Amino acid sequence: MEIKTVFDPTFKPYGKVLEGYDTSALVRAMNDIPLPESGTEYEPDIASLEACAVYREFRDNAYGGMPIQIGMCWGRNTRLNCLEYHRDSEVNVGEGDFILLLARQEEIVDGVLDTSRVKAFRVPAGVPVEVYATTLHYAPCHVSEAEGFRVAVVLPRGTNTAVPGAKPVNEEDTWLTARNKWLLAHPESDEGKGGAHIGLKGVNIDIANDI
Repeated sequence: MEIKTVFDPTFKPYGKVLEGYDTSALVRAMNDIPLPESGTEYEPDIASLEACAVYREFRDNAYGGMPIQIGMCWGRNTRLNCLEYHRDSEVNVGEGDFILLLARQEEIVDGVLDTSRVKAFRVPAGVPVEVYATTLHYAPCHVSEAEGFRVAVVLPRGTNTAVPGAKPVNEEDTWLTARNKWLLAHPESDEGKGGAHIGLKGVNIDIANDI
């Protein structure tokens, strides 16, 4: 699979690089959190990351004063497994380089997305990247198995916490797996086997041989 950078023009439909933010303290704070022995972990908000000065800048500038949270996804991963989306943009910052596997909401047809539509983009360490609300994404991928990845995840506060439990009024409502998180799972994924909406068809992409 071809892996382009977020500075390539082909990234423009999916998101943009945010300029003017000093993420050095955030990178150091992420580095203090040990990697899991295997797989990935995610926490929607982490106090040591939110204590960094860039938290206020992301809140007041990138999100225009909206309440936000800074959490982290970290570990080791090379597979697609699922794609998710929110009703708003997500900002990612990596402690090291990492890779995002992305697609577009409008490419979903009858509740299913063909994984041949997925594109891969490499994000340099410390560079804040906005992933648009219309962009499907999931766990980052590492560029080095030994080093793994640590990626800060900035979202409106409350996102990815307990699902609100409202009665579904349409098909899309059944894809909701957490607050402000709609999920399309591949049938080979743990999420799909666990009952999540099977919304991906085709190859469960693995970039292990491409990095």
